[in-house]
Amino acid sequence: MHVCTTTDRQWLRLFPKVLIDGPYGAPAQDYKQYDIVLLVGLGIGATPMISIIKDIINNMRQLDGGGDLEASDASASSSSMASFRTRRAYFYWVTREQGSFEWFRGVMDEVAETDRKGVIELHNYCTSVYEEGDARSALIAMLQSLNHAKHGVDVVSGTRVKTHFARPNWRNVYKRIALNHQNQRVGVFYCGAPVLTKELRELAQDFSRKTNTKFEFHKENF
Repeated sequence: MHVCTTTDRQWLRLFPKVLIDGPYGAPAQDYKQYDIVLLVGLGIGATPMISIIKDIINNMRQLDGGGDLEASDASASSSSMASFRTRRAYFYWVTREQGSFEWFRGVMDEVAETDRKGVIELHNYCTSVYEEGDARSALIAMLQSLNHAKHGVDVVSGTRVKTHFARPNWRNVYKRIALNHQNQRVGVFYCGAPVLTKELRELAQDFSRKTNTKFEFHKENF
């Protein structure tokens, strides 16, 4: 065992005092406070948003009586259900790499299979392809539509969720949500590169001022 000596104390005075506080919960944990949520993931930033999607699915199953809970989990489940209030979730995943869609293929297909009430709306965007309507992406768009209509599978993502090309028009995204959910609070949760943080936050503030829908922005660090 080391005994603190006078020399040690002198050395300690040379270093600044460090205060540690926490731990704190992630901002995305607050999603249950909202009836309506807008979830945005950029690249690998989709990970915490996928966790929210999975939690919503699990809660919906419990509401429908489809969950298989052990007795020891009953009280915890009851508490969780009491705080669950999400009635609509919009998920936008923007990634450059087509292969990224493999990461969460199972969740995407699970939503398509189980969300019969249309609570979760999924939007995949692949930015390495020219935007829809551009002649350079016309062929892949045609093949995509044909394959999705025939087999129910998107040729870009390999899931049941049809992939959009280029980047979302975020102003239009906010506008549509504001029109669909008037006089309501919308929780906006974003995880990804800082480049998009400013735009999403400013749009949340702008639409909160100009419409009767209130957008509350949360930035997730991942």
